[in-house]
Amino acid sequence: MTDDSYKKTDTRTCHRRDGRPQRFAASMGFAPIRNVIILALVMCGCTKWQTRPEPSIEFTKVPPASEGGPDTAGTIEGRVTGARAGQQLVLYARGGQWWVQPLANQPFTKIQSNAKWSSSTHLGTEYAAMLVDPGYSPPPTLDSLPLKGGAIIAVNSVKGEPASPEIIKIVHFSGYDWKVRTAPSNRGGGITHYDPENVWTDSGGALHLRIATQLGQWTCAEISLMRSLGYGMYRFVVKDSSQLEPAAVLSMFTWDDSGQDPSHREFGVEITRWGDPLSKNAQYTVQPYYVPANVDRLTIPAGMLTHSFQWEPGKVSFRTVRGTDAGKAARVVAEHIFTSGVPAPGGELIHLNLYIFGSASRPLSKQTEVVIEKFEYLP
Repeated sequence: MTDDSYKKTDTRTCHRRDGRPQRFAASMGFAPIRNVIILALVMCGCTKWQTRPEPSIEFTKVPPASEGGPDTAGTIEGRVTGARAGQQLVLYARGGQWWVQPLANQPFTKIQSNAKWSSSTHLGTEYAAMLVDPGYSPPPTLDSLPLKGGAIIAVNSVKGEPASPEIIKIVHFSGYDWKVRTAPSNRGGGITHYDPENVWTDSGGALHLRIATQLGQWTCAEISLMRSLGYGMYRFVVKDSSQLEPAAVLSMFTWDDSGQDPSHREFGVEITRWGDPLSKNAQYTVQPYYVPANVDRLTIPAGMLTHSFQWEPGKVSFRTVRGTDAGKAARVVAEHIFTSGVPAPGGELIHLNLYIFGSASRPLSKQTEVVIEKFEYLP
């Protein structure tokens, strides 16, 4: 027996990465057990240590800072790290309170397979994103952002970008200057995008409004008068618009964006079936529309029509006639007088727009164009 015959040798088996057994021996008399374990892990790769990244949200595109409102919108984008299957984002924009985005009935933003996300949002001074578990029910408004915990996996917020100088396109129509809309809005039950190229006047001075596709996305048209006119008679001479698709909407209306009136001093004429092919194709409206007495539905015929409204204190009188002669001998299509809920003048401007009703059961199928021959205002 040799001098080191008292040493006990421990032979152990571990499986290599290719699956074949591998043996090694450790002298229990001299090597500490922890060294044996470390050596086994290094040589055999029997255990792999993995650390899951902490969930987090990053912003890669932020809209400009603005006091916001229901008629201004932009695009916000970002990336999520560590999200699990089924989790989604809830976005908010701050305008006094935090308001869920893009709409109260569309509060969730999906995370793409590449971990990126993108959404429309109404403008605000700040923007926030929350990563939430399935089943989370987001409040439509918040006084302050919640903390991480429970169904809320991660929270991040960012201030709006400094607003860049706006590039304004102006069209001259019927003796007035009109501003062409470029910012998205939420008219029509969804986010509506606008393209200045969808607005122009022809050699005869008529105004053209168009809905077209751009890179697979529908774009619409809107213009607004650059000064308020107040009480008086407003007339709009429109070429045949009776055959618009059910999802299309042509509006001639007042709108005050100052926020002083919850209904924005809005009233006007809307040529649309609101997505229903069997519905009448036009209406006179004083907002809010959900008050039954504030809406009068009508059917307009084919051909040139003149739509008008006479705005007086506590009263607005609508009238549609055939042709361009609005005198007493005009062939009347429809008339209606509203005496309840009629706003007083403030910061309202006349708007003309052609857009898509997003909640239509039958989506728009083709490019659409309308022609407004003339606008006239008589104090």
